[in-house]
Amino acid sequence: MQEKTVSPAVKIGLELGPVFLFFVGYVLTRGQSYTIGGTEYAAFILLTAAFIPVMALATFLLWRLSGRLSKMQLVTLVMVVVFGGLTVWLNDDRFFKTKPTAIYGIFALLLGIGLLRGQSWLELVMEGALPLTHEGWILLTKRLALMFFAMACANELVWRNFSTDMWVNFRTFGLPVALFGFFLLQARLFERYKSDPS
Repeated sequence: MQEKTVSPAVKIGLELGPVFLFFVGYVLTRGQSYTIGGTEYAAFILLTAAFIPVMALATFLLWRLSGRLSKMQLVTLVMVVVFGGLTVWLNDDRFFKTKPTAIYGIFALLLGIGLLRGQSWLELVMEGALPLTHEGWILLTKRLALMFFAMACANELVWRNFSTDMWVNFRTFGLPVALFGFFLLQARLFERYKSDPS
């Protein structure tokens, strides 16, 4: 499929929309449980079951509109299906809560492996989306690998030590804001290592 330009608002809506819908659903059904087929399920589990197809649909629409998906988007979808599926199948919310840990941990590990090989796999994944020199890509990759590792650790800390309410807020707002803030703080790196288009 030919690659197409997608409105940034549409792209952000499709990437963050499922998470926001999960949050709204959680707020509306917090503390409730439902019996299906003789088994009692917390609303969180049923929301997880709904989140999987919503995430798959959003990813499919993004692919149809843009003509491509990044490796990160594909990995995220696979992890949602695997961890979300385990959550519903085993009726245990811990699997879904550890999903961000697994995703960010895998991203950190993959970026680290690339760095050990003297490569910026981030540069390969982003396919020149940022005009940076190779040195700039290496530095950005080091920082992002550390950031992903920190986010994985933070997720573990929050879900293991705080309430589900706290974790849902942290997952919905804390992690995306932290990642957005990280890239804002890289402004000097982007300027210093900007590649010459000529």
